[in-house]
Amino acid sequence: MGLQGKSKTLAQTLAVVVFMGGLAWASVPLYDWFCRVTGYGGTTNVSAGNTDEILDQTIKIRFDASTERHMPWEFRPVERQMEIRIGETGLAFYEAYNPTDRPIAGTATYNVTPFAAGSYFSKIECFCFQEQVLQPGERVEMPVTFYVDPDIVNDREGKFVHTITLSYTFYEIELPETQAALSTDTSFN
Repeated sequence: MGLQGKSKTLAQTLAVVVFMGGLAWASVPLYDWFCRVTGYGGTTNVSAGNTDEILDQTIKIRFDASTERHMPWEFRPVERQMEIRIGETGLAFYEAYNPTDRPIAGTATYNVTPFAAGSYFSKIECFCFQEQVLQPGERVEMPVTFYVDPDIVNDREGKFVHTITLSYTFYEIELPETQAALSTDTSFN
């Protein structure tokens, strides 16, 4: 005994709505996974260590920093650009400052442009791998260690890349529970 008429139409419509809702829910993690695997959209790689091959060819790395509209931190690269040999390990610093009278937690999103360089830009260590908490008036320098994979010179599009821009955007997030508890405890003193 199957559904007939309006009941069948209602069941089909409900199935489509549930299916589309499931796709919408899964789209962000699937897109994130796709970008990390392919380097699409300037998503970088994470590396456990340095590369063994260093080429004589150099590449310019530019550094960019911004904050989400409601993030009160000041955030900037210490150096605007550097030139490194392809395969050589680079070390750059970004500075963050919390000008407020309260602790603020933040997390950084990142990408590189041109997008063709994303799968060849590898980070070894980065402040963006963890949440950051700055106390009132605190100023910190945060490092990022990276290299450009020598395979970029063999890529159809990558071999024409002479400058890569590494961009970060900081967003305010909720304070971790331990920090929030400290913040609440000190407000009663």
